Amino acid sequence: MQVPEEHTLTLPDRLRARRPGPLRKVAHFLRTRPLGALGVALILLVLLSTAAAPALTAKKPEEVFRQQVLRPPSAEFPLGTDNLGRDVFSRTLYGARISLLVGVLVALFSVSLGSLLGIASAYVGRSFDLLVQRLVDILMSLPGLILALALMAALGQSLQNVVLALVISQIPSSIRVIRSAALGVLQNQYIEAARALGASGTRVALVHLLPNVVPPIIVVASIVPGGAIIAEASLSFLGLGVPANVPTWGGMLGGSVQRFATSAPWIVVFPGLAISITVLGINLLGDALRDALDPRLRGR
Repeated sequence: MQVPEEHTLTLPDRLRARRPGPLRKVAHFLRTRPLGALGVALILLVLLSTAAAPALTAKKPEEVFRQQVLRPPSAEFPLGTDNLGRDVFSRTLYGARISLLVGVLVALFSVSLGSLLGIASAYVGRSFDLLVQRLVDILMSLPGLILALALMAALGQSLQNVVLALVISQIPSSIRVIRSAALGVLQNQYIEAARALGASGTRVALVHLLPNVVPPIIVVASIVPGGAIIAEASLSFLGLGVPANVPTWGGMLGGSVQRFATSAPWIVVFPGLAISITVLGINLLGDALRDALDPRLRGR
């Protein structure tokens, strides 16, 4: 009698064979987390609209139609025109590029540096931990937006300076969250067992500590872009973000536009709606990832 192939496999091979692949994990996440799936859909909608901007409109965001000032939405101008005669639809599509780029870059740098310093602070401890936490306390004593405003006033208007200012304002919270997670991991018995078996400090940090703080790192990385987009829009609204000739959602809401918000509400409604949809999608995805990765919430 022929033995089924699955009975000839060893236990590790059977476990690997039954382990779901990445696509199946993603499908399971979207099926069991409907709000997370909605967040993914909203983010994809914004990304696809931004990527397809040249195909969706032939008008340039800086193009001025002097005879079409403050025109309401129409077939020619789907979202109307602003007080200078520029197409709101094209400016909303192209403005998303700056906002999304800022959100991604701020999340990448702030979470990477915050994770490095948070893990090092928890693992090294003593004087290094004391120094890092006092610096974090100093930075967190100022609201993030106020700190970013002060940095932009000192550095000047440019995309690089916006990213730098927001990274500095976001790093303290990332350090605090990752440090707390790392301290919790360091209390586990397998860390003590690894040290007792003679594992080096580098091996303990890279093999036993870092993989176990990846879930909170992912959660923090999924939440930071939303706050960064709002902060960038706030800086541009106040005239301290990227240069005025670059279309951004915050820039579309600030400046002389405010004087026409009552008579021509479409010039502020649609950029504000774009910001709301993007941040809502990011926050929904971040909450779903937190629920899925946090063992205390996984069964809820």
